[in-house]
Amino acid sequence: MKVLLFNGSPNENGCTNSAMEHMAGILNQRGIKTQIFQVGRKVKGGCMGCGGCSSTGRCVIDDCVNEAAALLKDADGYVFASPVHFASPTGDMLAFLDRLFYVGCEDMRYKPAAVAAIARRGGCTATVDVMLKYPTYNHMPVVSADYWPIAHAHVKPEQLVEDEEGMFTLSTLARNMAWMLKCIEAGKKAGIEPEYVEKDKWTNFVR
Repeated sequence: MKVLLFNGSPNENGCTNSAMEHMAGILNQRGIKTQIFQVGRKVKGGCMGCGGCSSTGRCVIDDCVNEAAALLKDADGYVFASPVHFASPTGDMLAFLDRLFYVGCEDMRYKPAAVAAIARRGGCTATVDVMLKYPTYNHMPVVSADYWPIAHAHVKPEQLVEDEEGMFTLSTLARNMAWMLKCIEAGKKAGIEPEYVEKDKWTNFVR
């Protein structure tokens, strides 16, 4: 089993990355492979709503979104993490998620997802709420913890350990991800598969 962790921070080796490395270590201890994928500073733009990906399976903007989409099929779970910028995920992370969930929605369907927000002070729960919109739109079980998945640090990654409760929450999130992945694997071995029904009802409220 494998979990992909996405770093929405423009700082590749900053606080958000340290939080994901911590979670990756917990997962590795439980026999689950991990890969951290850098998003920040690699996104060339947001979704244009052009529909090009529906025919090619790739975004017409050729950047890290297509690189990430190529990894989705081989992953069993995902973590989306971002620092807080103006009480929201980074602009890069939002653009990335908008486009990734168009290109890769089928490969992520029914696979568990977790989110995490890292901040100096405020805006964490709003950031978590925004990122949770994506997996709940795509049949993906959401992994929770014992508190909102947030941790605090200012500039230096080593400051994360000072937020003992935040680090414990991220550890819990990783443990629960491992547990859910193993439950899903056991269910598949027992012949239990999700019941996907293609939606054919589309309501237009514009009269």
